[in-house]
Amino acid sequence: MKSYPLIHQLITLVEELEVEQSGKEISLQQFTGFLLNKASSAPNGTNSEVRFGNNDEKTLEIAFQLDNNIGRLFVFMSRYAKLYIKKALEDTPLLTAEDFTALAILMTHDQLSKTELINHNLQEKTSGTEVIRRLISAGLVKQWDDTKDKRSKHIAITENGRELLYNVFKDMNNVGKMITGKLSLAEKFTLQYLLQKLEDFHLDHYERKTISSKSDLKNFIEESLHA
Repeated sequence: MKSYPLIHQLITLVEELEVEQSGKEISLQQFTGFLLNKASSAPNGTNSEVRFGNNDEKTLEIAFQLDNNIGRLFVFMSRYAKLYIKKALEDTPLLTAEDFTALAILMTHDQLSKTELINHNLQEKTSGTEVIRRLISAGLVKQWDDTKDKRSKHIAITENGRELLYNVFKDMNNVGKMITGKLSLAEKFTLQYLLQKLEDFHLDHYERKTISSKSDLKNFIEESLHA
């Protein structure tokens, strides 16, 4: 039984809590609080990551620190999502997830400047410009000069773009369901709440351009720890 070491560990923790409670009967709520406290204060020494070996304990210790582990899982989730989105976009002019999100953003606006769309799509100028170029070339987006500033271009979705997007939405719904896996409805609401909280935090920093260098990142973390 692969989980026997974990079961043994849980029994040991129950015994520890019983001693702490002078032998009194323990409720599930009490044990849950006790367990969370233990989990938050103890280093994560378990290598449950199938990609990692066991040759360097220091590397594993760093990788499985709580914040690092969450960050790594976010990266993996992003890559899984891109794989599913790529499948959903097969046989369409849309090549990447960024193509799809750019078109979806344009669907909700009468028009935008190129810079506005690139910022909304959380892209760098070079890659964002390439996405817009592809969409225009495919006839999904149209562009025109700003009447007040000839250097600026405005863009909007075309009817062909709208029609394509409505068709793609059907497959993208499947992507959303695949990404959330076998989470229960309650788990999905909890995850949505936590992700939205993180989105609000990061979007604020993105829009204010507070993190533009490695030193900015270091300074922000140090200030947060001392706040």
